[in-house]
Amino acid sequence: MELNHKTFGQGPPLLILHGLFGTLDNWQTLGKKWAEHYTVVLIDQRNHGRSPHLDAHNYPLMAEDLKAFMEANWMYEATLLGHSMGGKTVMQFATHYPEMVEKMVIVDIGPKTYPGGHEVIIKALNDLPLDQIDDRKEADAFLAERIDDFGIRQFLLKNLTREKTGGYRWKMNLPVLTRDYQAILENIEPEESYEGPSLFVRGAKSKYVQDEDYGTIQSLFPAAELVTIPDAGHWVHAEQPQALFTAVNTFLG
Repeated sequence: MELNHKTFGQGPPLLILHGLFGTLDNWQTLGKKWAEHYTVVLIDQRNHGRSPHLDAHNYPLMAEDLKAFMEANWMYEATLLGHSMGGKTVMQFATHYPEMVEKMVIVDIGPKTYPGGHEVIIKALNDLPLDQIDDRKEADAFLAERIDDFGIRQFLLKNLTREKTGGYRWKMNLPVLTRDYQAILENIEPEESYEGPSLFVRGAKSKYVQDEDYGTIQSLFPAAELVTIPDAGHWVHAEQPQALFTAVNTFLG
């Protein structure tokens, strides 16, 4: 199995993993900026984007996907950056294969089990009548009755793609993501601590990483630094891209 990916630039490898319902395109603008100094590899995780649809979705499996991808592409050590679900994949990977991680950047997620919060979104996506809509405007109108936030709707609709024979389908494997949603909320399953350089970035308006989480973070990642980006929520890379770019550059040196 080969994960779909795009590569930019030259230099040491920097691999970037998106979050739930995302795709590698979410990180293309920042990825191209980092490509001035790194070989940046943007990756669609399993059941997302153009990567294979598989009948299971959890962090041990996604970490193994990453290991297989790196080995297949002759990368035996890399800097890894992950947002949300992608961040948990990176943490799972780093605590199992620390020798393959040069540095680690985690964006707005912590090593803990989360209570949920995507249930309304998941139901709306499943309820969208793909065989009845004629264009994205109709799809947005349907979702708007269930999801107020315009930005979230636009983010979700990036997953909608037109079939060659007409009609639409989801790029993501929505049935498996719906069934395995609880596994996405679960904590990672660490094998050992990762003692290499680690940066945890959180949005000041986000509740995903609380002050009290820092002790847990340091128990698994003793060298972890925590940086808070002002005026940013969970989607730090979309809301404050320049501030995130600067914080990561400072950490990477």
